Amino acid sequence: MRTVSSTLDQPPPEGTRRLMDQTERVFYGGYWIKTYPLPADTLQAKRALIDALTRRLFNHTEHGLNVPGARLKEARAAYDAETDPAMRRVKGGMLAGALFNRATDIFRRLVELQGEGIEVNEEFPLVRECGRCLLEAMELGRLVLHRSGEEGLDELWGEPFKAFSVPIEDFYESRYIKIGQCMRDIDRIAAAMVDCFSAAPVFAHIEHLVLEFTTAARTKIETLRTDAAIFDVWSRFVTTGERLAEIEPLMPAGWTLHEASGAALRHSEADGLELIRRGRDLIFYIARARTPMPKSTHEYIERCEFYRRNGHRPSMPAPLPA
Repeated sequence: MRTVSSTLDQPPPEGTRRLMDQTERVFYGGYWIKTYPLPADTLQAKRALIDALTRRLFNHTEHGLNVPGARLKEARAAYDAETDPAMRRVKGGMLAGALFNRATDIFRRLVELQGEGIEVNEEFPLVRECGRCLLEAMELGRLVLHRSGEEGLDELWGEPFKAFSVPIEDFYESRYIKIGQCMRDIDRIAAAMVDCFSAAPVFAHIEHLVLEFTTAARTKIETLRTDAAIFDVWSRFVTTGERLAEIEPLMPAGWTLHEASGAALRHSEADGLELIRRGRDLIFYIARARTPMPKSTHEYIERCEFYRRNGHRPSMPAPLPA
């Protein structure tokens, strides 16, 4: 990637690298993102990377999907025999988990063979089987939801196959692009929150809490867990999120009780608090997964706009009679 200068009103080309405060950063999507040294492009490095991506996948998706690769035949039989759509969706996710773990098992064996001096190339049968498992898991992964239940994270299912099939350098470059997209969506959510609650006087003090949290979230996204700074970065991310979630409505200075009660009628405090906490949670999910959640982001921004215009959340369906 090239490093070039830019004018004040012209952003640098995507992928530009620059040293800032003794830290190399790369420019993607309007953000200067912290970079890290690349591991060697070897089977051992890819095995470690796929192991890490697999753990990350199971950490952010629904519970119960981490089925051992040794039970792949059982998982496939259960999925193939299921006719109930809801049950079939879950069993499809379990099959995807078994396929992922089978691919990881194969990679471990490939590394062992390479260490014993056996040449391993793209035509090696186990290499082809590993790719097939990852591809099928990626297809089935579309059935799986994020642990919040809001939407799927297709990106997470595709990353191990990408790590398997492209050079290490290309994989990490794609991650920086994804981090820039996450930062963009976090800032979009923050802007929607500030715009929304500036119309509600009892929540007018929210802006600095939102900006404090989103700044910490962007730093969290670009910081690896192996970085010595993670102790401060993670603590700041958690505590600023707690402060935002614990916000309480405040009467603006100089207001009478009559004015405050009128503002409360125009903007439901309970609905506002729920919306604030939903926004905090969504930013938390994106920052931890380091993957955009476009459906949830779009829906949350729409909820904020509805609250700004109407002072309450959209009506929920009436409960069914007992």
